[in-house]
Order: sequence, then structure tokens, then C-alpha cells
Amino acid sequence: MGTITTFQTTRRIVMGAGAIAKLGEEVRRLGGKRVMVVTDPGLAGTGLVDKVEDLLKRERIAFARFSDVEADPSYETAVRASEKVKEFKANVILGLGGGSAQDVAKVSSILATNTGGVSTMFGIDLVPKPGLKLILIPTTAGTGSEVTPIAILSDHHEKLKKGIVSQYLFPSVALLDPELTLGLPPSITVATGMDALIHAVEAYTSVNATPMTDMLAMQAITLVHGSIRTAFANGGDIEARSKMMEGSMLAGMAFANAGVTAVHAFAYPIGAEYHIPHGVANSIMLVPVMEFNMLGNIPKFANLAGMLGENVAGLSAREAALKAVEALRQLSKDLQVPARLSAFGVKDADIPGLAQGVMKVTRLLANNPRLLRLEDAERIYRCVL
Repeated sequence: MGTITTFQTTRRIVMGAGAIAKLGEEVRRLGGKRVMVVTDPGLAGTGLVDKVEDLLKRERIAFARFSDVEADPSYETAVRASEKVKEFKANVILGLGGGSAQDVAKVSSILATNTGGVSTMFGIDLVPKPGLKLILIPTTAGTGSEVTPIAILSDHHEKLKKGIVSQYLFPSVALLDPELTLGLPPSITVATGMDALIHAVEAYTSVNATPMTDMLAMQAITLVHGSIRTAFANGGDIEARSKMMEGSMLAGMAFANAGVTAVHAFAYPIGAEYHIPHGVANSIMLVPVMEFNMLGNIPKFANLAGMLGENVAGLSAREAALKAVEALRQLSKDLQVPARLSAFGVKDADIPGLAQGVMKVTRLLANNPRLLRLEDAERIYRCVL
């Protein structure tokens, strides 16, 4: 018998330069009368949030703002956001920003309609019923959160990042406008763009990959790898920004169904403990984890080399797979990605505890193409110490 697979994604996607102008129309289509805008203070300081809210004003749609979302947001932040949602009696939530703002918007949506508290929802399919109508507007090309049923929150007590996975976290609408990313500084362009590329690479090499997720991941890799250097060097290039945003979305669709693997499992403990930005943490761990994982699926890694622009003519599958790893190493160098954990205060004595944290991320390690042991985790961390 053949393998039975499922695929799910956001039901409505509005995308293209200038698409933000459709916001009022989309809110009205959902029956929105009172909108809670969930964002972060940095974005609020740029004036972009004001411009988005002006679009709601023109449609005479009441709105309020929650702008206290921090990087790697805690579950307490999501609870506070949900309290604001209830207080304002919002019937639509608008998540505006990067992955952190979108994830808090997602969780505040389900907390507004479910009882039991956020701690009861960590895990897979533990959200009892749908949340409020949700519109997600990414301002980075990275997380793909607008097309995933996943929200990641930090538990500072356990020094871990925890995930909620539920069909009820898919937004009603994803609105993608690459013009919103034109002002991103190079460092954020790289951190978020590498996150998108890693989503695609991990989805492609996941043990749960399917022909459909492979198709999405391959196109995402082609788009992001082919445009990230330009977006980094010339942030005003709208064509590069458009390809980055499309690639990020496709990568999100791929990993939402195939899953990510050990790169993310390694990134979570160092992100929670040392507050290393998620995209940077992933980028630091990418090459050593790919070197380790390569033996788990040499044919796929060999194919990956071609997607990354490497000439593999005449090479064996193993030689081509190594070319993929080297291509990712060179990309990190070109984009000036931080290379060492020690730059963030990590010490050798910290490695055993961090490695134990990796082994707790069983949801992701189950997707990994190679069995990972505790001693492997320690060795991989030390490769980039």
C-alpha cells in the first residue's frame, strides 16, 4: 500500500508589491469591526504601524494596539496580549511584524476563545477550538509563520522554547507585501533570510518530506539562495525582496508539513539561554548539523548542491553532498553570519547542559535524517564554540 500523507496551509494568501492596500477589504471580508494590532516596539517606532492603522481608519474600523512583543517572546507576553484582546473586545487580530509578533498574535487568538491557559496547549493538537479571526502581515522574509500552524514561545523558567502546533493557528488571511521589507537593515535581512533558507533545507531533508513538500522546498531554496546576497548588499532591490518573501512563504508551507530538523533543535537552547536571535542561532548551527546529517540521506544532499549553484558534473553522490555543505559554509561567510557561540558568552562548561536541551526537542529530532545522540550534540556544539 502507498503512503498516505496530508497537506495543509493558510486558506487565503494575498501577495504582491502594494498588497497592504488590500488590508481594509480583507478585514471587512472577515466581518471585522474591532481589530487588535499585535506588533513590536521596534516596528512601532518606524512609523509603519501607524501607516497600517491609517488603512483601518479609512475604512472606519475600530482598532487598538499591543506593541510589547519582544524578540523570542515569552508565554507571559502572549497572555498579556490576549488580555488586551478580550478587554478591547476585538473580533479580528492583526499580527504585524516578524515571527515573534505573528506568533504572539496567533496565541492571543486561541487564548481569547479557549480556557485552560497556554501551558495546556504546548504540544501537538492540544488546542480545543478555533481562535478569533486572524490576519498575518510579515515585515521580514524569514519565519514563514503566516503559513504555518505553529507558534514558538520562550519558557524562561525552563530556559527552553516550546511550540504549540494546531490547525487553529493558521490565519484566515496571509497578506504579503515585499515593499514592507525594503527598510530592513542588512543584519536582519540575513538573519531572517537564512532562517527561511534553513526552513527549506530542513524540510527537504526531513524524513517526513513528500513530493509536494519537496516541490515547495526546492523552489524556496532556489528563490532564497538566488536572491539573499542581493537583498543583503542592496536592500532596495524590490525584485530580490519579492523573491525572498515568496521563498520564505514557500519554505513555510514546506516545513509546516514536513517539519524542520536538528538545526532548529540546536538553536532553541542557545536562543533561550543566551538570547541569540533565532535566525542567527540557526545560521551558526547550520553547517555542523548539515555535515552530521549528510550521511542520513546522501542522494538528497547531492541534489541540494545543484540547487545551491554548485557544479556537480562528474562527482559521486557523496562528493556532491559535501559540495552542498561547502556552499552553505560559503554563503554564511559572504553574509557575514556570526560563526562562533563564544561571541555570545557560551563556554565549554555550558555545552553538556545545552546538549541535554537539544535532546529534549523530540518533536524536531523525530524528523532528523540521522539519529542524534547526546555525545553527538555535545560534539556539534563544540564545532562552533
